[in-house]
Amino acid sequence: MWDTIRESSLGQLARLLVHSRRPDLLPYPEELESFQLPASLSQSPSSLLDTKLDDGFRERVVMVDWYSSTDPSNPKTWTFAKKVWITTQMGLYTFAVYVGSSLYAPSEAQVMSAFGASYEVAALGIALYVVGYGVGPLLWSPLSEIPSIGRTNIYVATFFVFVWLALGASVVDNLAGLLIIRFLLGFFGSPCLATAGATLDDMFRPWKLPYVLTVWSASATLGPALGPIVSGFAVTEMGWRWSNWELFWLSAPILVVMVVSLPETNPDTILHRKAARLRARTGRAELHCEADLKRAHMTPRQIAVDALIKPWQINALDPAVLYTTVYAAVLYGTYYSFFEAFPLVFVDMHGFNLGESGLPFLAFVPGLMIAVPSYIVWFRIKVEPAMRKEPPPLYGHPESRLFPAVLTTFLAPVGLFIFAWTSRPDVHWIVPILGLLVLYICVVIAFQCMNFYISRCYPKYSASLFAANTFARSCFAAGSILFSTPMYQTLGVGGGVSLLGGLSVLCAGGMVFLWRYGDRLRVRSRFAQSS
Repeated sequence: MWDTIRESSLGQLARLLVHSRRPDLLPYPEELESFQLPASLSQSPSSLLDTKLDDGFRERVVMVDWYSSTDPSNPKTWTFAKKVWITTQMGLYTFAVYVGSSLYAPSEAQVMSAFGASYEVAALGIALYVVGYGVGPLLWSPLSEIPSIGRTNIYVATFFVFVWLALGASVVDNLAGLLIIRFLLGFFGSPCLATAGATLDDMFRPWKLPYVLTVWSASATLGPALGPIVSGFAVTEMGWRWSNWELFWLSAPILVVMVVSLPETNPDTILHRKAARLRARTGRAELHCEADLKRAHMTPRQIAVDALIKPWQINALDPAVLYTTVYAAVLYGTYYSFFEAFPLVFVDMHGFNLGESGLPFLAFVPGLMIAVPSYIVWFRIKVEPAMRKEPPPLYGHPESRLFPAVLTTFLAPVGLFIFAWTSRPDVHWIVPILGLLVLYICVVIAFQCMNFYISRCYPKYSASLFAANTFARSCFAAGSILFSTPMYQTLGVGGGVSLLGGLSVLCAGGMVFLWRYGDRLRVRSRFAQSS
């Protein structure tokens, strides 16, 4: 427990403030009198690693790594209970950020009335939030990979701002300020959306990672669905500000827990700090970790190109990556379009009140309860045994792991057509809700399979590719929020949702093609891991 507190933001701040006076406060092993330098770091000069820097200067270094295969500072050796606790925190953190996007939805009509705004302007409250958490990872994701910064510092610092912005949104008294705060909420809440998966990857073996990613992604996808349910009845009784108060009350306790007990998990950051402590203890300037040496050879321009330009270059030149980006955007945009479709169907056609109009989102819960256990059972029986026998980074044939997505990919158009063709006053309201259930099974499994495929086939670029994917799907979702109501008013709910169903049919065909011919695409790709 003390190790976790020492590595948390609270522990690091306490050490920074009082360590000079109290060196015995939360000490690391390297700072204890009993510490003995490992044999691997006690090498003679002749065995030092010879590293050439870009300017031609040769520096002789000793590489700092884990002291042993059971080094307690290595996240992959942490206890199962510690890993579960960190995963729980990431799930709560992610849920709070995602639910914040849709908590606002029931407030739109009252915002229009309070500020004399049009529908399009009021809807920007959701759209700008979604754009914000699409833009944010382009900055936060590469920053979290810098060893001297790490992931936890980014999480806590940005979530601290997020909590106070939620309070600000609760008391703001003009529309422009509200919309700006909504964008900033998405921007500062976004680090978990792009790098929480990396935090889990730091702790779990590749064949165990999909289990926790599936559970974590469930919290991410449930957030927007539950938002209107959480705030709908409260907004009806207490006014539009209440949705922002709920976001503040939800996120503030999560921030406190993270400050006290969320340790750093990035191995590069942990080794960077370990190397610094060893240099301070021994006075040996040649002690460095591998990540520092790699970063020392990179200019800020190279870092910016890798983070901001490389993922779009890969999207343009690699059909497999482009397909996953487009399919994710279509599914995400479809998902967010229902925030505008539900009032037209369940309020106008079936007489639901504002609070009740969010209840159809509960259809996603049984969809989740079907999709997640099914995927986990399949992975445990078919994939994990094979991955244990295969070498990294592919761990076998990655296209075979798209099989669940292939089986369920046509459930998206089926669910959408059910919703479209039964959203009528003369059809019971449960029937379109059953269509949502069918759709959601596809959404959960498709995201899980595509994310795992990209992480294994493009390990060198996966972080920046996920950030670009988040940006693309968030922008499409923001657009769908704004164009959905005009589309439904022009085409009708049946016609508009049928159009989305047609797009999903095309995307479903792409999933089958990727499953069948993805290995050939990888062989031709400059970026993919082909063997």
